[in-house]
Amino acid sequence: MYDIRHEIIIDAPADKVSRAITTQEGLRSWWTADSTVQEKAGSVAVFKFLNGSVIFRMRIDELVPGKKVSWTCLGDPEEWKGTKLVFSLELTDNRGTNLNFIHSGWRSVEGDYPLCNTTWGHLMYILKEYAEGGSPGPMFQG
Repeated sequence: MYDIRHEIIIDAPADKVSRAITTQEGLRSWWTADSTVQEKAGSVAVFKFLNGSVIFRMRIDELVPGKKVSWTCLGDPEEWKGTKLVFSLELTDNRGTNLNFIHSGWRSVEGDYPLCNTTWGHLMYILKEYAEGGSPGPMFQG
């Protein structure tokens, strides 16, 4: 199995970064505008892309506000099915947040893996801008 890993320092408190990765409003502000999310472990978040022609369903496995959120991809893209996404937050010395992101469980580094790795890297900077008070808008409009 293969993992995608990214780490970024965000000049914002962990609770603000946490809201950006756990709330519907937050996720719609930097990832995809067509998101349906409940802030509750066990619920299923739905992320739509390309006018709904691509849909990702993520079960929220763990939700610890200000610390961590983890998801399991239920589908639909076959390559993503069963992969796990974890956002872990740690306070930095200057009261910012160190975000560690892991998208694990890829069966191959072929197919969607390289593009997904590049996209997640770009998304980390959009998330950073949003959490630091900017208005970058979502990378995907839905």
